[in-house]
Amino acid sequence: MLVSLDFLYTPTADVDAAITQHVEALGAELEWKVRGMGTVVACLRVSEDGPRVLLTEHLEGTEPILVYRVASYDEALARVRAGGITEIRELEIPHGPCASFHTANGQHMAVYELVRPEAARHFDGRFDP
Repeated sequence: MLVSLDFLYTPTADVDAAITQHVEALGAELEWKVRGMGTVVACLRVSEDGPRVLLTEHLEGTEPILVYRVASYDEALARVRAGGITEIRELEIPHGPCASFHTANGQHMAVYELVRPEAARHFDGRFDP
């Protein structure tokens, strides 16, 4: 069902400080940083093959959300529900439909279908102050 782990959606109290630490201490590359709707989100590439790290100030707590791409959003959501997960938050992300939920062991996960592949390049090179 899961195609790939594309994003680690990571809460932080200070996006700029987190960017600095990831870039200077870990060698990450800042791909973009945007401000909108009362928050800041920054995208970092931390490795050639791994998921992008999305840093944001609007998420509660410190636990990242593992965001997996699926081939079929409807089939994945049906399977999640059939597996007994009932508290599901559905939303749209730039890439397509997305559902966020917690597993039985408390892991925060999300699944999305890539219906708008051009969205991956939409923010590239944008660095809002």
